[in-house]
Amino acid sequence: MNLGSKSKKRVVLPSRPEPPTVDQILEDISKAAPDDPVFSILEQTGENSPHPADTEVELRFQQCRRFLELNEKLEEAQGQMQKQREELQVVGQQLDRDVAEVKGQTL
Repeated sequence: MNLGSKSKKRVVLPSRPEPPTVDQILEDISKAAPDDPVFSILEQTGENSPHPADTEVELRFQQCRRFLELNEKLEEAQGQMQKQREELQVVGQQLDRDVAEVKGQTL
């Protein structure tokens, strides 16, 4: 006797409702009484005060932003140095030619 999933009927769940819009959320908050459980729970748990974890997250975020800014500046500096290096190579080659020309004139 097979009591597997064949004998069970699948229950069709209703579709999920659409999430509320920002305006609907703001309207709900404005209509809520000051003694609404949501507000009292926040006061009891201290949810209105910033969490140390939040400040740490913000600190890490700022560190990441700073890292990305510095990395971008470093890449720009690398490009400038590459350009200057190429210019110096051209000037060095010209100097070598000029030195060879001067040596050739004196001999």
